[in-house]
Amino acid sequence: MIAKAATLRMLDRADKEVMKLSRAEIGAVYEFMHKFRHNPNNPGLRLKQLGGSSRLWSARINQDHRALLLHIVDQDYLLVAVRHRRDVYENLDRYSYRINRVTGGIEVIDLEPVGDSIVGRVVSADSSVAVPESGPDVVEPGGPAVSTGSGGPAADGLPVVPAPTAAPLFERFTDAQLVELGVAEPLLPQIRDLTSETGLLELSERAPQLTADVLLSLHDGKPYDEVLTHITEPVRAGEAVDPDDYRTAVERPATQVSSDDEALQAMLAESFDRWQIFLHPTQRRLVEKSYRGPTRVGGGPGTGKTIVALHRVAHLVRRLPPGVDKPILLTTFNRNLAADLRTRLIALGGQELVSRVDIVNIDRLASRVVAEAKAGAGKRIVDDNKVPELWQNFLLETEEDSGWDPEFLAAEWTQVILGQVLGSRAEYFSARRPGRGRTLSRAERDQVWQLTERFTKWLDDQGKWTWRQVAERAARLEMDRAARSEGLPPEDSGGFLRHRYRHIVVDEAQDLSAAHWKMLRAMVASGPDDLFLAGDTHQRIYDNHVTLGSLGVNIRGRSARLTLSYRTTRQILAAALEIMSGETYDDLDGGAENLAGYRSLLRGGVPTFRGAGSWHQERELVVGQLAAWGTPVDGSVAIAVPTRELAGEVAARLEADGIPAVEIGPDGPKRPDGVHIGTMHRFKGLEYQRIIIAGVSDGLVPRQMISRYRDTDPKRYQRERQRDRSLLFVAATRARDELAVFWHGKPSPFLTSRLVQPRPVE
Repeated sequence: MIAKAATLRMLDRADKEVMKLSRAEIGAVYEFMHKFRHNPNNPGLRLKQLGGSSRLWSARINQDHRALLLHIVDQDYLLVAVRHRRDVYENLDRYSYRINRVTGGIEVIDLEPVGDSIVGRVVSADSSVAVPESGPDVVEPGGPAVSTGSGGPAADGLPVVPAPTAAPLFERFTDAQLVELGVAEPLLPQIRDLTSETGLLELSERAPQLTADVLLSLHDGKPYDEVLTHITEPVRAGEAVDPDDYRTAVERPATQVSSDDEALQAMLAESFDRWQIFLHPTQRRLVEKSYRGPTRVGGGPGTGKTIVALHRVAHLVRRLPPGVDKPILLTTFNRNLAADLRTRLIALGGQELVSRVDIVNIDRLASRVVAEAKAGAGKRIVDDNKVPELWQNFLLETEEDSGWDPEFLAAEWTQVILGQVLGSRAEYFSARRPGRGRTLSRAERDQVWQLTERFTKWLDDQGKWTWRQVAERAARLEMDRAARSEGLPPEDSGGFLRHRYRHIVVDEAQDLSAAHWKMLRAMVASGPDDLFLAGDTHQRIYDNHVTLGSLGVNIRGRSARLTLSYRTTRQILAAALEIMSGETYDDLDGGAENLAGYRSLLRGGVPTFRGAGSWHQERELVVGQLAAWGTPVDGSVAIAVPTRELAGEVAARLEADGIPAVEIGPDGPKRPDGVHIGTMHRFKGLEYQRIIIAGVSDGLVPRQMISRYRDTDPKRYQRERQRDRSLLFVAATRARDELAVFWHGKPSPFLTSRLVQPRPVE
């Protein structure tokens, strides 16, 4: 008789347990899973039902370890835990399993009492807590507290002074409210007993993801309605949940599982990243959903936007017909981020998957399009940050006494004329100029247009052009190509006329210019799943403000936000959010964006904020902080500063003490060890265990030079100030565990009174 193969998936909580085993034990788990999938009835596996339960089974991994399995249906099983053999057989009432009535996902719950549990109550497997639909004990959000405590008896009639007891952490919320938020019902008795944050954190380590997320957010003071909106609703099942339908439940995004051998093979190679296999239900839903047109995924730093973009690419590749072409584009702003995307996509799906994807940064892509058309041959490309200097040189050399400010002309040319791909005076006269501040009359626009025409010829005569010009030319070429193929069937249009890509995925979308978006829009036909964008305008560090709808990228009604940070601690996150207070950011489509609901489940130390009397004293603070951290030189610590000059001076101070300082260049750190030092611009896409941000003084952050726009161009002043605030925010949120922020003289106005200590350090 031929053995019938089985499906064996691994729940994410089981993955966490496996990762704690030795390498040999991980190998044993891998061998077990392979054998089980081939033949679950192999006598050596000793598969047997536990405690009379209809679904809980155990199987032998090796002499000491057993696999706890949940039987889904037929030959479909879920590995939910790896335990020592005595724990499996002696503590069966420790585990409960159920389908969450909110998410529809399978939850296996460890009911071991937490440290500060008063009674240590447990609920047996397959049981549920009865929750009232309504009644006088239901407290509305923000309603009065309900006391659940009771007094102790007196002894022998003598007065007894009761020991002080801490109030239960969640007494303000009823069982009905917690269950509506998605809290696992079997844990309600333990939740009612929680009186300390230590107990809450212990419970959160073992609780299902949504339960931990909800409880920590409520404990942090988030309003009930906000938790419901930002945490529960994004993972709510889209259809009615049948609490007995495990076949459907195991396929839902809320049941975070791995279903192949590659996960454990990666563990054996010691290169396992959990994001390669397990996604938060909110993330998986965004990855696998079909969209009617362009969609955008936003969210704060560390929420997994890039991870979602990578998984989206893999999902789209799997749906492609066989071939050797590259119909999917994955692009981002700069080249080191593009290189990182390639590395991570290879780790996720291997070379075969990557072979169907064109991975290139946006300027390189534009340059490729221009080169194909043999446009700009022989010209030298000049960085865009040199454009104001070029305009100044042009006005001096040509003796143009126009009265126009070179910086204003540079910005008008790059952001409006090139940015919007305006090809004629008439187009410029009718163009909108969002965020430009100063209003221009028709006569003034005519003057500016004539100057830009002469400036462009001046550059051309010198054999130069800028990246903005390259993007504008590429956009025009692609728009012309798309127009020629409009209405033609694919078989008649010819390869040179067809759209370049079937799907486009963009990471760090907030940094692309209008010309970039026009080029991308023309590179893919409008339709289902055409454009997938990931980005956060709070992290915009370049002066590219766009309204996507006006550029043919209509994301209205197809935007989603991620709110759970996986990178940094709650303490660092709170400080970063304080830095951003009082600022309003756009949503790339004419609306406002915020960080409501942005949170972390990680905990750490409170960030350090200290001032010094001088820059010399501040550098001593930096050295002292490194010493307090043990002066690690393994690449786990970095120092961010506002300018290259300050970076050089900090590096010199470290070298004087024999501490190796490694520059962070445009392609990342020059080498992996040492203490990494760079300007805040360089920290995009990086992360470190500990980070020092130095030089956060007024006049440096924000830059003193932008004050000249305060009265003459208030909109530009606000935009430049916002960009400097975003740089500080990005730098702060690169820290995973610890953050120290220093300044000398007057602190930056972005450091509020809640952050700044009043006494400078002598």
